[in-house]
Amino acid sequence: MSVESPCISVCQIDDDGYCIGCGRTIEEIRGWKRSSDDEKTEVLSRVAERQGPAQ
Repeated sequence: MSVESPCISVCQIDDDGYCIGCGRTIEEIRGWKRSSDDEKTEVLSRVAERQGPAQ
């Protein structure tokens, strides 16, 4: 299995330290390529928690 990056090419970090496009921190973005699929899934879970319920 290969976990796709959530990047949507809107790469700007907000005042809270999260990308306004994908919701990841700069550290999560930098580490994405070398992360295992399990680690990527964990990052995506944290992003979903940050973004709250879907509207």
